Amino acid sequence: MGSTFTTEKPGLQTCVQELPGRIGFLEQGFPFSGPFDAWSFRQANLLVGNSRDTAALECQYVGPSLRIDSDCRVAVTGANMQPKLDGEPIELWQTVHVKAGQLLELGAAITGVRAYIAFSGGIVTEPVLGSRAVFHQAGVGGRALVPGQTLPLGEASADDRTYTIPIDKRPKFSQDKCWNIEALKGPNDDWLDDESVEMFFSTDWKIQAKSSRTGVRLTGPEFSFSERALNKNSDHGQDPSNIIDHGYPFGAINLAGHTPIILVHDSPSTGGFINPFTVASAALWKVGQAKPNESIRFRCIDQKEAGELRSLVDQSCQAEVLKVV
Repeated sequence: MGSTFTTEKPGLQTCVQELPGRIGFLEQGFPFSGPFDAWSFRQANLLVGNSRDTAALECQYVGPSLRIDSDCRVAVTGANMQPKLDGEPIELWQTVHVKAGQLLELGAAITGVRAYIAFSGGIVTEPVLGSRAVFHQAGVGGRALVPGQTLPLGEASADDRTYTIPIDKRPKFSQDKCWNIEALKGPNDDWLDDESVEMFFSTDWKIQAKSSRTGVRLTGPEFSFSERALNKNSDHGQDPSNIIDHGYPFGAINLAGHTPIILVHDSPSTGGFINPFTVASAALWKVGQAKPNESIRFRCIDQKEAGELRSLVDQSCQAEVLKVV
């Protein structure tokens, strides 16, 4: 039997995730899934010598306790869940050398929402529809960890050095409970009037408690609509925010009535509501780390800046950023 780890306490909906997620099955109703904070996820993998997209664990709000059954390297990134090894604190964003039988414990998140645990060799559960990413609600690719569950690990690289991620290359978490998140207009911004578009980008939107990997609900002012939405053909539906069923972009800010919902990793990919705005892909990690009752202030950017942000994140997720400790 190869390397493994065993779950003693599962934490809150701790799941295996992998990049790029489950590609090619949207038309059959299967979302992409994958890690909510891909930046932290990829850096965890780099720290243990894996390809940056290798399957690892995503933990949310409260982390797990895991018995490591074989010698390996682990790294914990993302939300600070105060990780410990056999009761002793360990560093975030750094390679940790673990001996067989040791206990890795994560507690409640004191900053951020989601932490990532990568293991040297990666998690090698059986792929489902081309991916190890877990869509927990439907049980696709598995479900959240349960006590006593053992997961297999792959063959680790020979590099046994200890690495860290320099602070200036890590995601920068909000310190004031208000996250500045980049978003673009479209595809349906012309269904709102000019005042509502301006209002959207000048409002502090509060994150609702009933948010999850299927959608992040926001509370704020009501929207007003353009002539296009108010005098449309009847086949678009009665409410001004209704539209003929169409595809939803990944990261779309979906307007169901007057409630904006950010459509994220386990969200539906089609429906009959407008999407006036879309979160830049390079900013989605912030949505995954923002807690309920914290606020979001959206900053309007264009496609050129969105591409530049994406390039900056990608550059921070290369092995070249690693620093030997």
